Amino acid sequence: MAIDQAAHPSTPSYRRERAIARAALYTVLVAGSAVAILPFLYMIANSLKTYGETVTRTSAIPFDPLFWPRVPQWSNYVEAWSEADFSRFFMNSVVISAVTLLGIYATSIPAAFAFSKLRFAGRNLIFTILLATLMIPETVLLIPNYLTVASFGWIDRLPALTVPFMGSAFFIFLLRQFFNQIPTQLLESARIDGDTHLGMLGRIVIPLSTAPLFTVGFLAFTNAWNALQWPLVVTQTPRWRPITVGLTTFINEAAAQIHLRLAGATIALLPVIVVFIIAQRQITEAIARTGLKG
Repeated sequence: MAIDQAAHPSTPSYRRERAIARAALYTVLVAGSAVAILPFLYMIANSLKTYGETVTRTSAIPFDPLFWPRVPQWSNYVEAWSEADFSRFFMNSVVISAVTLLGIYATSIPAAFAFSKLRFAGRNLIFTILLATLMIPETVLLIPNYLTVASFGWIDRLPALTVPFMGSAFFIFLLRQFFNQIPTQLLESARIDGDTHLGMLGRIVIPLSTAPLFTVGFLAFTNAWNALQWPLVVTQTPRWRPITVGLTTFINEAAAQIHLRLAGATIALLPVIVVFIIAQRQITEAIARTGLKG
């Protein structure tokens, strides 16, 4: 059978085609990255301008000098922080996100382990029903959830902002996909040695699952930090309002002061960026290892 010489890796034509394909791929990736990062650059650049510069020095191209401030006005962040009383809202968001994250870990890890490694009647049916809840829009559950937390007397209290989000079908599914890849022989050996299910979960499964746990933690933290609609519904005073609600109020009060509005938006976004930078290696590893395969 004749061998297609043109398709052989050592031929010049093959190397040329690979180079062209790689260049096209990099071009698409760079273009996509530029489109994604441009709004953030615009936000940061204008948050460092004076009010006059936000009106007179405008450009949509980062390479244009008009895109950036003449002299960065770092005082804009101090002014936005003090005028919006961000210290209260910031700490509220930290507490809400931390409590929600701990609750998600407490429910999702054991549930994912049970669906992955334990055998019990109706396991597949229950898991299917659990996944079906992902098709229900969050807005549909707004009124039932509100009536539920109101019946418990949780309005304008921390449990209303955390407890409804401590269970997530998506996070259970994500962790189950990774737990499926852990060799069952490890758990069987531990069982022979007299270990319990909780012991196997704590000594074998969790230590082998740091990457997906970081991913779940980042996603859960981001969801809790960025929540806006639900906190607006269940809070009536600034006592437990998160930074998203405080930012919304400040944007309305700042009116035409675009530089202060964007400084406040940057402050609200900064923790998410920091958490992503810390967890990005584990997130990439988790995606590469699980592939969201069954």
